[in-house]
Amino acid sequence: MLKVLGEGDKYLESCALLLGGFDGFHLGHSALLNAAKQTGLPVGLMTISGGKAGSDIFTLAEREVIFDRAGFSFVWEIEFTKAFQNTSAEDFLHGLFEKIAAKAVFCGEDFRFGKGAYGTIELLKKLAPCPVNILPLEKVNGKKVSATEIKNYLAEGQMREVNRLLSSDFFLQGIVERGRGVGHTYGFPTLNVSYPKEKFALSEGVYGGYAETDAGRYPSVINFGARPTFGVEEKKVEAYLKGFSGDLYETTVRIFPTEFLRPIQKFSSEEELKNQLKKDIQKI
Repeated sequence: MLKVLGEGDKYLESCALLLGGFDGFHLGHSALLNAAKQTGLPVGLMTISGGKAGSDIFTLAEREVIFDRAGFSFVWEIEFTKAFQNTSAEDFLHGLFEKIAAKAVFCGEDFRFGKGAYGTIELLKKLAPCPVNILPLEKVNGKKVSATEIKNYLAEGQMREVNRLLSSDFFLQGIVERGRGVGHTYGFPTLNVSYPKEKFALSEGVYGGYAETDAGRYPSVINFGARPTFGVEEKKVEAYLKGFSGDLYETTVRIFPTEFLRPIQKFSSEEELKNQLKKDIQKI
């Protein structure tokens, strides 16, 4: 089970440690994890929230799911505060190795740390109390796999490209809220989830995908954005779960949009909307 380290917590068992921001977990990060597992030690990592321009790919709660499923033993969650931002590279490393008993460190060749990102690989090797393993950057089609590239694909709704670069499918985790109940009236009940403000927003539209719930996993038609047919401008996530019947209110669900189906559009009648939804469901 994943152990989550906060401000005053320590991990004093011998371990292998991954260094980076890890607001998402992509193919480059998977390569670090696979290398660290070769040590035979428990593997942990740090993760920073709020440090990336334009919001994070995954929330802290979502990352905990990813890290747990990937087999990490612990994660040190760091908030990108002013104090952290102004911590010198030397002080960051001293605090890090007082907190975590690392016997091996793994990072990418572009890893930087400390105030102004002045901390270098050379400084890390000099001050680390253990071997430092530097891995080359992971590339796909000659391009560096990066959070920036993943966000660009998210903004365009290119979910296949997003998931090709991530170690596991992109998803949204949230609590099912009570919606307007409109879906029930025309035979397509949906669950409603708020999209976290700190999470990078994918392109508005209708997607095919699936949902993980307490009742199981279901193919889904997922709407992200406004609902112009009903005059609702508020952006929400609504998902129709094919084959599901029941009540999921107040439970945690994970929604995975895997394929862009169409833009959001305003329908002239309920019948026109129902016909389109039938077509969307056939596609999934």
